[in-house]
Amino acid sequence: MAGKISRRSEAVDPFIVMDVMAAAAAKEAAGGTVIHLEVGQPSTPAPRAALAAAHAALDADRIGYVAALGMPALRERIAKHYRETYKTEVSPERVIVTTGSSGGFPLAFLASFDAGDRVALAAPGYPAYRNILSALHLEAVDLPTSQADRFQPTVAALEKAHREKPLAGLIVASPSNPTGTMVTRAELAALCQWCDANHVRMISDEIYHGIVYEGETTSAVEVSDHAVVVNSFSKYFSMTGWRVGWLVVPDELVRPIERLTQNFFISVPTLSQYAALAAFDAKDELDAHVHRYRANRDLLMAGLPAAGLDRLTPAQGAFYIYADVSHLTNDSRDFCQRMLAEAGVATTPGVDFDRARGAGTLRISFAGSTAEMEEAVRRIKAWRKK
Repeated sequence: MAGKISRRSEAVDPFIVMDVMAAAAAKEAAGGTVIHLEVGQPSTPAPRAALAAAHAALDADRIGYVAALGMPALRERIAKHYRETYKTEVSPERVIVTTGSSGGFPLAFLASFDAGDRVALAAPGYPAYRNILSALHLEAVDLPTSQADRFQPTVAALEKAHREKPLAGLIVASPSNPTGTMVTRAELAALCQWCDANHVRMISDEIYHGIVYEGETTSAVEVSDHAVVVNSFSKYFSMTGWRVGWLVVPDELVRPIERLTQNFFISVPTLSQYAALAAFDAKDELDAHVHRYRANRDLLMAGLPAAGLDRLTPAQGAFYIYADVSHLTNDSRDFCQRMLAEAGVATTPGVDFDRARGAGTLRISFAGSTAEMEEAVRRIKAWRKK
């Protein structure tokens, strides 16, 4: 008799972009070439200072366990980052180093919510939010959004969902994956005020802070004492595979999250923490990446309309363009599969991000080189003319 498979695991949907990556890898293994617009990671390695720090640590440190909440020096440096970047005092005791933002979200959810609680999030939105919530027996409540509100949640949408059945949490991402849109400081403050007044925990996903082209970047710690901030070294700092991120949490959540991380993870990889500490000294190198992302965005926004992809959300930050392709297809998975097979360009179908409307959308990542963006536009134009 086969062993039992939990209902909890079966309730978690696949992360479709990973399937796209596998299909692209198979095409490359068969001798084809692929332009990767599907993957949400920088095409650059960790900054030079981070690599040097890691090499030095390998020579000088035994790379053993460290404190569950993170190396004190890194927690202090992250707190300094809030003073430098946001002009806001954050105690290092409120900073928790995590195994990427992906390790931070379950800790934040488990410390903030009980099974059965309802947590609101914008649709379209990052699919792992919903999938992690489902695995933890929490109810993900989609807040339908539109380009008119920049695909971001509004107080009116929150009030409507809360009247139907009380909410326990709200996830806000600014800049957002998949749309690259942002909330303004006033909008974030209004959302935080509503959450505080209604005893709803705000979870602010800020992993794309630093990769911003237009508008003002505001951290939730600037406007609320009760919000949980999630951030990561993966995006701006170009350290995806190092798996290191952080939380900034209210005082009352520090010890609950410490107990959880002691048991779940023991500690975040020590070598990654040494590298992350040094990454803060690489601002010029990292800002050069952002300059390239901006050029890539502008190139795609100018070139894709000629290929029939002319319903594009202008990205204010992150490295994604969200495209409405409902005039071209009613099956974004099939559309992306054909684009990969016939044009050698990999993109992510919108069904990953919006269960209700994603069949007519797709996400395009412009984190690669500018030459790759130029080639992608050329290939898509040729493909659409066939």
